[in-house]
Amino acid sequence: MRRFFIIFALVFSGVLVGWCSNQASMRSSAKPRPVVPRGNLLSEEQVVIERFKEARSSVVYITSIAYQRDLFSFDVQAVPTGTGSGFIWDEQGHVVTNFHVIEGAQELEVTLSDHSTHRATVIGAAPDKDLAVLKLQDAPAKLRPIPVGSSSDLQVGQRVLAIGNPFGLDQTLTTGVVSALGREIQSATRRRIGGVIQTDAAINPGNSGGPLLDSAGRLIGVNTAIQSTSGSSAGIGFAVPVDTVNRVVPQLIAHGQISRPDLGFESLSPAYASYFGNPKGVIVLRVTPGGPAERAGLLGLQRSGRRYLLGDVITALNGKSVRNADDLLDIIENAESDSTIRLEIDRQGRRMTVTLALRHERNI
Repeated sequence: MRRFFIIFALVFSGVLVGWCSNQASMRSSAKPRPVVPRGNLLSEEQVVIERFKEARSSVVYITSIAYQRDLFSFDVQAVPTGTGSGFIWDEQGHVVTNFHVIEGAQELEVTLSDHSTHRATVIGAAPDKDLAVLKLQDAPAKLRPIPVGSSSDLQVGQRVLAIGNPFGLDQTLTTGVVSALGREIQSATRRRIGGVIQTDAAINPGNSGGPLLDSAGRLIGVNTAIQSTSGSSAGIGFAVPVDTVNRVVPQLIAHGQISRPDLGFESLSPAYASYFGNPKGVIVLRVTPGGPAERAGLLGLQRSGRRYLLGDVITALNGKSVRNADDLLDIIENAESDSTIRLEIDRQGRRMTVTLALRHERNI
């Protein structure tokens, strides 16, 4: 028995010594490893970092607020109903965003990059272009307006940066390229928005209204929509081109809405075009008495007994083909006020050209 206890003690001692040694070895190997110096960043990384630092102070977080009455206490409470992005347009405190970001809001809060929150009011909206302008109440001094670029000279493949607040995560940067140009999307009013920029920079819910920048840090578009089966980024995002933004926003600031030339006629809805055999172009439904179309001699539908006879069908404007009302509006919205345009029409099989003097009105 005594021999057994001696053997047991020796074995236990050996195991204990081994365990202690192993623990000591583990403690010695658990020390932090030395940090390997990073070295210089790649030049393209440095460019992205600098552009983000320059632009982040121009990007804002927008919260839409609605008032709801409690069913039990009947108290009225302010409830956030949605969030989105926007950017500082000028030093007077104007903020540009998408119309669908602020649609239906009873109050708006704008959070700046320094985390200060300000009330804002809508001073102008263009639903057909999905654009809106807000004005900060008690705007702080030294706001940094975003630099404005051009979208007419963009090229597929060039680098772009998107900054916004996807899923409420403020000051988020994503990068990508211009994937395609000249895309078309529909606004909340079902009006076509043309010349849209397609990008693979990740755009998610909450990015709407935020800026799309080029590699020089200039605004080239307003992030507006995505194409996705899941509701999250699938690498196909769309931005309203900055040339459209730069034309619309000054009008919204000055007048609260944008203007387009009044042609002085109403066009027939495409839903009824089949009655006349679906002619190619825009069917003139009726002309406004004393308006530009009547002075130019345009004819609307003519009634003959119980039937309506086709009048004029507009097929081209200033040499550009017109397939539908969107084509017509896209062309005349860029026309100068009080200018003269040339319409090519089909009048019961006869090709004619008429000139029409435009008259501008604020009706978008």
